[in-house]
Amino acid sequence: MINLTLYHSSTEIVKNPDTFHSRDYLDFGKGFYLTTIREQAEKYALRFKRRHKQSWLNVYDFSFNPSEWNILKFEIYNREWLDFVFKCRKGNVINEYDMIVGGIANDKVILTLDLFFSGQISEKVALERLRFEHPNIQYCIRSQEMLDNCLKYIKSERL
Repeated sequence: MINLTLYHSSTEIVKNPDTFHSRDYLDFGKGFYLTTIREQAEKYALRFKRRHKQSWLNVYDFSFNPSEWNILKFEIYNREWLDFVFKCRKGNVINEYDMIVGGIANDKVILTLDLFFSGQISEKVALERLRFEHPNIQYCIRSQEMLDNCLKYIKSERL
């Protein structure tokens, strides 16, 4: 059994997360996105404040047995990660996973992705740039069943 504390930034308190309110065309497709890195979630929440919106840090306990769920995990930024993110951001839905764990397309990484997706750099150049980046891990829970059974709301903090 794996037990983690996960964080999710939002403009509201999210006591009962779901997969339905997620935007399309995200790194790992439609799902509920979280991180183990509190500072990463707080930094992400700053974008709400810049738009003069409320900013909340929602905190959860996440307990799951990996053998009970179909999980895809990317340890590093590599060709498989790049191909998967490319497909998801183009709207090619890959539904077979309950959860995907891997690097977030942060500010530095997104610049490389934008150049690659627009055809301005090759896959080889994109991968060469990405190999120097250490991924900040994100968790994308894509299965409502996994959300309901494994993720427990703890609290919300206004930022």
